[in-house]
Amino acid sequence: MPDDSADLDRFDHAILRILSTDGRISATEISRRIGLSKSPTQARIKRLEEAGVITGYRAHLDPIRMGLAHVAFVEVRLSDTREAALQAFNRAVLAIPEVEQCHMIASRFDYLLKVRTADIQDYRRVLAERISALPHVAGTSTYVAMEAVKEST
Repeated sequence: MPDDSADLDRFDHAILRILSTDGRISATEISRRIGLSKSPTQARIKRLEEAGVITGYRAHLDPIRMGLAHVAFVEVRLSDTREAALQAFNRAVLAIPEVEQCHMIASRFDYLLKVRTADIQDYRRVLAERISALPHVAGTSTYVAMEAVKEST
């Protein structure tokens, strides 16, 4: 089994903590905060990117201000859990933009989805027309979130 973990030291961890909270910060400012000069800091960032530890940079968006305040968690049970069926479901669920997260679960159901929509009517449409139409879906159960106490992006 290959080891996918990178060999990270305290400087690497410090860089990652800083970039995880502010992806637009300059290498000069990072180097000042961690106590290394700019060139080694830039080299470390490049190495972390090339190693796949840093997978990209993006803007954090406020879904509520974007009109996407409704969050539902959906248990999905499949009629077939052989590898081909799982792969078909996995490929198809990637095409549904309202599905923010999809996790295969070791439980009485097979997948747990986090679905974000504008409101309950929009959610019902997504459930009926898209989620229920995914390959091998035998049934779903929905749990509507009333408040997000903690969310990481």
